[in-house]
Amino acid sequence: MNLFQQLVKQPQRVWLRRALFQVHLWTGVGIGLYVFVISISGSAIVFRNEVYRDFGLKPVIVEPSGSRMTMAELIAAARRNNPGYDVGLVYANPKEPNQAVEITLERGGRRRPRLFDPYTGKDLGASVPNAIRLASWLADLHVNLLYDRPGRVVNAVGGGLVALLGLTGAVIWWPGIQKWWRSLTIRRTSSWKRFNWDLHSALGFWCFIFVMIWGISGIYFAFPQAFNALLFFDPADRFTDQGLFWLSQLHFGRFGWFAEAVWVVLGLVPALLAFTGVFICCRRVFYKKPSSPSQLD
Repeated sequence: MNLFQQLVKQPQRVWLRRALFQVHLWTGVGIGLYVFVISISGSAIVFRNEVYRDFGLKPVIVEPSGSRMTMAELIAAARRNNPGYDVGLVYANPKEPNQAVEITLERGGRRRPRLFDPYTGKDLGASVPNAIRLASWLADLHVNLLYDRPGRVVNAVGGGLVALLGLTGAVIWWPGIQKWWRSLTIRRTSSWKRFNWDLHSALGFWCFIFVMIWGISGIYFAFPQAFNALLFFDPADRFTDQGLFWLSQLHFGRFGWFAEAVWVVLGLVPALLAFTGVFICCRRVFYKKPSSPSQLD
């Protein structure tokens, strides 16, 4: 049996396929937690633009109660209500005397923007709604890993490794011409070990394009300037800008609310792939259990 026949009928015996399996296995284990976090946070922020729009900052107007406090009195009241904090930025709308005043309180690098009644000095709560604060935190986690540029560098490497997982997974997915159809479906009546394998295999096949898009766009968002090298092949810029625009749109499914809802679900696929993949690895490496589909039935 020549190499081509082996690839078609018995790919498990081809050394290159076995080597790629090891690459896929250990890369998946190495970045499993990273993929899980990025997957969950990515799904969570698909609708962040709508969150910013619906919960956006709106002026808080108070009922006048006596004389308006001076700025010094208001700052003193803010300090009394928040002991241990220093006062940073203060914003008062000079055109609207009844609008709440925003005062940023600072302590140990932590900032708390709060609203205060300019007549009574009462603390009216956070100036930024909790929904926006949560969406912003999740976006920072997804884009920067909460660590600015170093986080983006890690995301670029992570995006490349996710793309590598997609490519190696596409090669090792092929089970042979006699059983290829089994790798497209999930049988709920199978044993839990086989169900886990089928889930990993089927999700990897049907969501391959999305995984590749997320991996490549992850690199693009981290280092967009690097993609200017594509202009070498497209000096007239007839396709590059438009292609990169569509790449960014595809990352979050910016095609209306229905597509975004679908993307929320699809965004959880990498987390499932990471979970099921780590389980397969644990059975194979630590418990020395067979991981071949034919041995899981």
